[in-house]
Amino acid sequence: MEAPVENVTVYRVDYVRKSKIPIGQVVERRAKERGGNLFGLLRMARKTFASSPEEAFHIAVGNSGARVP
Repeated sequence: MEAPVENVTVYRVDYVRKSKIPIGQVVERRAKERGGNLFGLLRMARKTFASSPEEAFHIAVGNSGARVP
């Protein structure tokens, strides 16, 4: 049985304006939900989309937190 593939949106968060801008997607390929799924996706997104450690703090995944403009 193949695992369902789910695309999770990656956002750059602007904490001053309380908004987030979609900048890409990462793929969730795990078959079962585990405790670290979202954390693992966040680490992958930060590695892929952040160019500096400071910028990594502005990367978020999913649809929680700030509003999308």
